[in-house]
Amino acid sequence: MKFMLRAILSKLVKRGDITVTFADGEVRRFGDATGEPVHIRFNSPQAERAVAFDPSLKFGETYMDGGYDILRGDMYAALKIIFENSSNPALAEPWMMAIEGARHVGRRLQQINTMARSSSNVRRHYDLSGEMYRLFLDSDMQYSCAYFEEPDFTIEEAQLAKRRHIASKLLVEEGHRVLDIGCGWGGLGLYLARHLGASVTGVTLSTEQHAVANERARKEDLSERAEFKLLDYRKVEGAFDRLVSVGMFEHVGVNYYREYFRHAARLMKPNGVFLLHTIGRSDVPSSTNAFIRKYIFPGGYIPSMSEVLPHIERTGLVVTDVEVLRLHYAETLRAWRDRFMANRDKAKAIYDERFCRMWEFYLAASETAFRWQNLVVFQFQIARDQTNVPMTRNYIGEAELKLKRLDSPRESANSQGERKKAATS
Repeated sequence: MKFMLRAILSKLVKRGDITVTFADGEVRRFGDATGEPVHIRFNSPQAERAVAFDPSLKFGETYMDGGYDILRGDMYAALKIIFENSSNPALAEPWMMAIEGARHVGRRLQQINTMARSSSNVRRHYDLSGEMYRLFLDSDMQYSCAYFEEPDFTIEEAQLAKRRHIASKLLVEEGHRVLDIGCGWGGLGLYLARHLGASVTGVTLSTEQHAVANERARKEDLSERAEFKLLDYRKVEGAFDRLVSVGMFEHVGVNYYREYFRHAARLMKPNGVFLLHTIGRSDVPSSTNAFIRKYIFPGGYIPSMSEVLPHIERTGLVVTDVEVLRLHYAETLRAWRDRFMANRDKAKAIYDERFCRMWEFYLAASETAFRWQNLVVFQFQIARDQTNVPMTRNYIGEAELKLKRLDSPRESANSQGERKKAATS
């Protein structure tokens, strides 16, 4: 299989500088010797065979299991060369296309996300040690795409700008009932309660996130305005002025889109506005990356816009705004990857070397996919009635300016007087 892998690399890598030491000691250099050099050493013929046959799964899995090592450069640099050279689908080998075709055909079977299975899938990822997540996330524990309002923002500033941007699109007013579907560690819900006086209910399937979110609310004396429940969104009862979901829709699965939006419509008051923030695919529908599905987000799926909009339309809800965030997640992942690698020894102490290799690959592959492949972030603003939001988008920037007066570290975070002053200025 060495000969097959060597032939694939010769065909694929026209730009860049990658050296491969094969398991039998042969050394070959591929590319045009430009850019950051990378050197990979395969440790067994089995590893070479696996990567040659099914790279979308085995390039990450084999690295995770120690089948090869990167002697020069890092995983991000290696994936950068691969992705920059793989824009032409004709370069894919026939058997690779057949494997991916089979995965696409079977994708609905991989996304049978019943309530029980959804809970199990969430626990596999989000119930990892909170200490591990704190090694690379910002202080507010935002585990979704940040908003780089300015290109030189730190991850802390960009995540705060994300919360501000979403809050502005939601048009939250004091006393509004807000449902946060997939509330994470509670950061967005607490922001809406703290700065806008909303009454927030957050739901999650992660016991770790549920405990942390409620503890944060208690410590900030916000428990009366922000409550977080260990509950599937399909079991939520009541009527809400505002709905928001950030980074949760990716776990719904294409089989359940109709049900998801039907529940959203059921939960919205006549004045309702819903902000859906999700990773999306900028091209045609496909299947979940094999490595990500197996090891990171079982049951997950990244939709094309064409897969989402028909289900919204069928509920009778109105799409009032769509924004596509390009490269914001690439920058977010860069910050996370830098922090994770700086704290890699601490992560290894919590788990082990195999876990660190898995996350190293996950973060690098995700970042490169947002930079050079087809991943973006969609923000859909959805309303019960088209008159529920202003006619122009000017209100978003205006609301963001008002919120900056409230969420600045120099301001009193919990002052109702400050809220009212900003709202009437």
